[in-house]
Amino acid sequence: MLIKRTKGWELPDRLATPEGHYLQRRALVRAMGLGAASLALPAAAIAQDKAPADPSAGLYPAKRNDAFGVPTPMTEERLATTYNNFYEFGTDKSIWRAAQKLETRPWTIKVGGLVEKPFEIAIDDLLAKMPLEERVYRFRCVETWSMIVPWSGFAMRPLVEFCKPLGSAKYVVMKTLMKPAVMREQRDLLYPWPYTEGLAIDEATNDLTFMATGLYGKPIHKQNGAPLRLMAPWKYGFKNVKSIISIDFAEKRPVSFWEKLQASEYGFWANVNPAVPHPRWSQATEKPLGSDARIPTLLYNGYAEFVAGLYAGRKAEKLFI
Repeated sequence: MLIKRTKGWELPDRLATPEGHYLQRRALVRAMGLGAASLALPAAAIAQDKAPADPSAGLYPAKRNDAFGVPTPMTEERLATTYNNFYEFGTDKSIWRAAQKLETRPWTIKVGGLVEKPFEIAIDDLLAKMPLEERVYRFRCVETWSMIVPWSGFAMRPLVEFCKPLGSAKYVVMKTLMKPAVMREQRDLLYPWPYTEGLAIDEATNDLTFMATGLYGKPIHKQNGAPLRLMAPWKYGFKNVKSIISIDFAEKRPVSFWEKLQASEYGFWANVNPAVPHPRWSQATEKPLGSDARIPTLLYNGYAEFVAGLYAGRKAEKLFI
């Protein structure tokens, strides 16, 4: 007898949050049995304060770079740090508590593939070599929620240059830490762990592409992808791989985590386009964290002037979703 097991990524209708209740945090908290008292406290911030001091804390806040615009209104820190997708810790949005168990020191990033010489580097040594700055970016999830937050970190271009890829390298492949003892969802063998994502080299070296190491003027929160995550703000959020442990350069385009699960719904390019719906829901509007109102979604999430040229020669491909 065939027994169908529903996978977390399938998002069956019975599990989808109705639009009328979407992002209403009080209802979500009550459903989880946390009680009203927890709403009054910046819980994630409290947990962060109890954690050991981050050795990079003195680097933040970094100097603001407004060259790519400063969208508003800014999302409250308590919202952006308690409503998170991080499937390694669970398939709901309230994973910030579980994420506090993640140890981000020591943390070593392995660089390999088509490079002059493979190497490993500790995150704090990497931070010392990169020009840190702060950028306020829009973020849009394919599930249609969105936020505007101040990321700190460095442009990906100098990181690529530091890695010294060979001329034959066409893609950058990034993977998340694999640690099932802490990241408990990795025990589910239905998922193609470790989380893998990639960018074409010209995307990775675009001025907009950012490696985030900080958030809200302090080291990035664990639930948001500490200590190193990708931020490509013109793409849907699932492209922005978290807690990066390896960076490889390849000639062949990688098959990313969500593409491997359901290629008909989550393609490699995943550029934001409100006119192209997800197969199961519209992408025309979005709901910012902390708001009950839906707003129109912008082409390339509002960053078309910086990235549209990347795709002039790729129009035959499935660039959206």
